[in-house]
Amino acid sequence: MDGTAPGEAAAAAPGTEAAGGGARRRRSGLRRLAVLVLVLLLLCFPPWWTLFAGGAGWPFPVFLAGTVVLAGWMVSFPFLMIAGHGPRRSDRAARIADTSLGVIWVLFTWSVLGGVADLALAGFDVGGTGRARTVAVVVAAVSAGLLGWGHHEAMRVPRVRRLDVHVPRLGGGLDGTRVVVLADTHYGPIDRAHWSARVAEAVNALDADVVVHAGDIADGTPAQRREQSAPLGTIRSRLAKVYVTGNHEYGGEAQGWLDRMAELGWEPLHNRHVVVERGGDALVLAGVDDVTAEHSGLAGHRANLAGALAGADPADPVLLVAHQPKYVPQAAAAGIDLQVSGHTHGGQIWPFNFLVRIDQPVVRGLSRHGERTQLYTSRGTGFWGPPFRVFAPSEITLLTLRSGAGPAAG
Repeated sequence: MDGTAPGEAAAAAPGTEAAGGGARRRRSGLRRLAVLVLVLLLLCFPPWWTLFAGGAGWPFPVFLAGTVVLAGWMVSFPFLMIAGHGPRRSDRAARIADTSLGVIWVLFTWSVLGGVADLALAGFDVGGTGRARTVAVVVAAVSAGLLGWGHHEAMRVPRVRRLDVHVPRLGGGLDGTRVVVLADTHYGPIDRAHWSARVAEAVNALDADVVVHAGDIADGTPAQRREQSAPLGTIRSRLAKVYVTGNHEYGGEAQGWLDRMAELGWEPLHNRHVVVERGGDALVLAGVDDVTAEHSGLAGHRANLAGALAGADPADPVLLVAHQPKYVPQAAAAGIDLQVSGHTHGGQIWPFNFLVRIDQPVVRGLSRHGERTQLYTSRGTGFWGPPFRVFAPSEITLLTLRSGAGPAAG
């Protein structure tokens, strides 16, 4: 025996447990910090090497300035992200953090490609002593051009993408139903109230029967983004305007956004459905909460397809709105006719689309899943975070529903 009385051991145990918990939290925090530093180093090393250090032979002041700028970004970026997207929600800090992250991502991508090109040219003994400098200049020029063009694409009113979707169970009275899809407007730190008004005008010009917002309205609370979201209240439709939550609503008062959309005249499909009719035929418009909702801690928030379809006539075709494409296995199992989703942004900044594909079954467009279910994945109407879209243009989608089988979805 060690001489410690049972009472002393019992009294010491809570303190020992607390100390152990504190040590685990410190280790966890250190691991997260190490991962963050590693990611930032991986993002910054290729631009630093390709543009400044890899044999380009720039004068020392140029090398020093490039090194200081990249090192300064690495140090400041975590603090800007916390200030911009943490409890303080400083829009100015968020704008700087998000924009700089987009710049670094593009520089990283094209610096890696430039480095590969440099190695290939060296293997063929092409370019001589000035090759590295030429590669650095080309990488910088391509990156700057893509960032300028990508910013224009992100800030412009999206082009309209038109597509006929054949729904075999759709009755003839609803043949030609025009469904306009918005998704991922992401009203945020950059004030886009004017852009939002122009999007609403573009939607109204399409003379929609049904308008769908497939989630991720904003980054922030309804109060913060009230002016930017206000134009959604001017959107018109003949039969219905429906909305479901996206994952970003669960970082900014999801129930508040459901209430805000109802205030603006939209029908929030919070695990429920509405039925629209024309010419004696009916279409069920159902919606489910985002798949992340069950982890939000909000009572009654989770993706509940059975609840959304409760009371619907099983003979009627169903258009399901679910924010993330990866909900489609549940939709297919339930015999849904058409699922409409967003979330992916089409990748937003190439080649991020390849990473999105790891998490989602589809990145964009119309696809078929099982015998009955089709999925349309929008590239999104706005943008998230970095105000750039590179090889992933935004869209307002006009789906014209056709009765009958038609051509198979790809």
